Amino acid sequence: MLSVDRVDVVIDSKRILDDVSLDVADSEIVAILGPSGSGKSTLLRAVAGLVDLAHGDIRWDGATITSTPPHRRDFGLMFQGYALFPHMTVAGNVGFGLRMGDTDDIDRKVGEALSWVGLEGFGPRQVDSLSGGEQQRVALARTLAPRPRLVMLDEPLGALDRNLRQQLVTDTRQVLEDRGVTAIVVTHDREEAVALSDRLAVMRGGTIVQTGRLEQILGSPADDWVENFIT
Repeated sequence: MLSVDRVDVVIDSKRILDDVSLDVADSEIVAILGPSGSGKSTLLRAVAGLVDLAHGDIRWDGATITSTPPHRRDFGLMFQGYALFPHMTVAGNVGFGLRMGDTDDIDRKVGEALSWVGLEGFGPRQVDSLSGGEQQRVALARTLAPRPRLVMLDEPLGALDRNLRQQLVTDTRQVLEDRGVTAIVVTHDREEAVALSDRLAVMRGGTIVQTGRLEQILGSPADDWVENFIT
């Protein structure tokens, strides 16, 4: 279980996260939903250990990880835009994190991860020969291949057109559920957030203003802004 406890992040004298608290249960998928500039991506980076905390604590199963280096947290982060390596094959990209961890039997694990996302046999192909949807699947396979205890997806479908996104929302949710992973998904799209997650956390101005299932938030919004944003 992930616990974010009253976290503040200050960058260049500007408070980006302000007293943020969030719990994510084992095998739960939580969508962080909010407008641009609300602090969603910074929250992911804080959990990943890529930005320092000005205040607060981040724990996994009750043990603090605030001082744990990013590579020792055993978290997977899929960046917006995928950040694939164009000079590598699909297999090279998916196996990158495995090689960094000095894992045995890399070829088998790469093939397994590609099968999870429906790209069996794509290993030898060049990344720049793939469609946008295929690149998204490769990025997801790379994130899942090391079997991280927490998966974080930052606007995973934001670069794709709406028709393709609708299909990939369903596929991505199925992959996460099949793997039983604990996950945080960042998005500004309400329909995408609802389809991908078990629960929503609505952000505004660097803080989480309300959490719950869509029907709970619609039934009792925290304020007028939440009601207008969520509808």
